[in-house]
Amino acid sequence: MRAGLTESAPMPSTTAFLAAHPHGIHAIDTGFHRPRFDASYLIVEHGRGAFVDTGTNHSVPRLLAALDALGLARDAVDWVIATHVHLDHAGGAGLLMQELPAARLVVHPRGARHLIDPTALMNSARRVYGDEEVARSYGDVVGVSAERVLRTEDGMTLDFAGRALRFIDTPGHAQHHHCIWDARSRGFFTGDTFGLSYREFDTARGAWPMPTTTPIQFEPEALRASVLRMLAYEPQTMYLTHFGPVGEVARLGTLLLEQLDAVVQLGRSLAHAPQRHEALKRGLAAIYLERLREHDCSLPAERILDLLALDIELNAQGMGIWLDRNSRRTAR
Repeated sequence: MRAGLTESAPMPSTTAFLAAHPHGIHAIDTGFHRPRFDASYLIVEHGRGAFVDTGTNHSVPRLLAALDALGLARDAVDWVIATHVHLDHAGGAGLLMQELPAARLVVHPRGARHLIDPTALMNSARRVYGDEEVARSYGDVVGVSAERVLRTEDGMTLDFAGRALRFIDTPGHAQHHHCIWDARSRGFFTGDTFGLSYREFDTARGAWPMPTTTPIQFEPEALRASVLRMLAYEPQTMYLTHFGPVGEVARLGTLLLEQLDAVVQLGRSLAHAPQRHEALKRGLAAIYLERLREHDCSLPAERILDLLALDIELNAQGMGIWLDRNSRRTAR
């Protein structure tokens, strides 16, 4: 193992965290936070590979094990694509690139500088999560040489071994976010723009989505526009980072936007509430529990809130930042 590659606990067998899907798409459970929480995707086309999102430094051994399991050499990977530069999506990109001599990193132009020099990115993460949590969950993010970085443009098409991957700008969750349209599978690799859908909440009704409003660039109007832009492609599958491929995209899109409206209404109603952060957390929890009961989720409320505890905390933080930003705009 190359010096600097994160040593972690023994991995489960590769079959436990690598799942094959149609059209040469493989989902890798990165092991971040809990099982089936955070995914990286490996697309294989004509013996070449492209990763979409990487997880954290601690995820890199799993991504390399996936290459080994599929019989792909390190120099058969052409692209490492970050949907955006949040650390659960791109924190492992620099370390992974050290192992992939032929690969280039593809990133939104607003995020490129943060993966070339991660100093500001790490400082921002420490402000949100604290020094100890950043060290434990992410490690030291490694920068990528500028000459290996490809910045995207809205509507740009990347030729991956003859397979077209189209990038569209999708702000709302983050200004440095793009999503990737794969015409072969008629699917989008959505990062966080199309929300989260945890497999623990699947019922006979199907998957259940929720928008993510994590710090620091949540903008509901932009997020709604980005979701509608993706839905206009009439996709058959959304490849979510959190977690895995989901179908019935039109139904999920409707539910996602309805819930976004409910979250925005909640935030505006609590904009000037005392102890606003705790009030936002309580309000978000109530929305999620109500919607999951409508979805026929039979998990006990305590279990639901345990699974969503991190999201509730971060979503409340992000909503608070959004509300304060709007207040400053109004005051000008």
